[in-house]
Amino acid sequence: MPQCAAPVVAGQISLIEGKYHFVYGRTYLERQHSISLSPIELPLQRGTFEPEGLNEIHSCLRDAAPDAWGRRLLDYKYPNLSELDYMLLSSSNRIGALDFQQSGTHYKARESTPPQLQDLLQAAQLIEARKPLPPELDHALLHGTSVGGARPKALMTDNRKQYLAKFSSSTDHYDVVKAEYVAMKLAKLAGINVAPVRLEHALGKDVLLVERFDRIAHDDFFERRLMLSGLSLLKLNEMEARYASYRQLAELIRHQFKNPINSLHEIYKRIVFNILIGNTDDHARNHAAFWDGTALSLTPAYDICPQNRTGREATQAMNLEGKQGNHSTLANALSVCHIYRLEEWQAKEIINTIVSVVNDHWLTVCHEANLSQIERDRLWKNAVLNPYCFEGYPQ
Repeated sequence: MPQCAAPVVAGQISLIEGKYHFVYGRTYLERQHSISLSPIELPLQRGTFEPEGLNEIHSCLRDAAPDAWGRRLLDYKYPNLSELDYMLLSSSNRIGALDFQQSGTHYKARESTPPQLQDLLQAAQLIEARKPLPPELDHALLHGTSVGGARPKALMTDNRKQYLAKFSSSTDHYDVVKAEYVAMKLAKLAGINVAPVRLEHALGKDVLLVERFDRIAHDDFFERRLMLSGLSLLKLNEMEARYASYRQLAELIRHQFKNPINSLHEIYKRIVFNILIGNTDDHARNHAAFWDGTALSLTPAYDICPQNRTGREATQAMNLEGKQGNHSTLANALSVCHIYRLEEWQAKEIINTIVSVVNDHWLTVCHEANLSQIERDRLWKNAVLNPYCFEGYPQ
């Protein structure tokens, strides 16, 4: 719960005929200041909630479960796991405010000794290579089990701040870690609210540390912030993610977010920046909102990274529903500016500002990241500011 140090039992998940049903606990419903786990899927009321449609589990609960990388770590150690197993075996220090326990009366956090960055990296490398993990690195395994995404990563704490550590992968065709650092720094310079990032070095590898925005440090504890992904806000599962659109997200923002106009403008900036920087991996899980029990609000932007590009044309992962459908062009973004409560001149101002920022600061930020000339050339005018972005846009 908001501003609470100790965990509070909210409800129970039960597997009934192949679906995970949820019911709020009576004590929780009667508790002062209790909040719903999701205003979209699980309003604060009595009764049993069954996942809708093809969903096996409510998307807001799935948000807190391990994703591809976390599941890979757990599969490394345990065979034949169910959805509940993934929840109950992964770290308690998961993204957002939720945790899952077998007991409703005795809370036991699944945590281990805080590992060093090099231990986290070494464990990730061994698991990715499908090699045995030595006993002295076993404690590092848990710290990567509760995070999202498919790439190697882990959670860590440094100097009273919590971070998501993102590692390179053996399958990378370009320097993904530094490319994401550059993109996140440029996004901040463009006036976009992004998670703070920094580059570290361990075992001869670059590591991107992304400061967590779902934790608030107090004197003697970290307050957890409840988060909902764009996927759960739209009540979709992973198989339905391709149906998610920015228009749907904008409609939700208009009706259920605090400061909806500012939030719509912020989303539009992120769309434009993604197009210009070549981030076509802007799927619904890469958008999120805080939920405080009263209103939704956008989280800082995250997972902004130029994607490897071979052809001329590109499309965004989330549908723009513009005059060019889903194509990654500024003209397409301009055609939908009214959805985000922007006049055309305002949208052009945003677009032109972001283009200028990327042009003016590209070399400086690349130098800051120590990105090699080969890697710069691989990205520049290919993923970043690809000429296709500007086709049909009035200069």
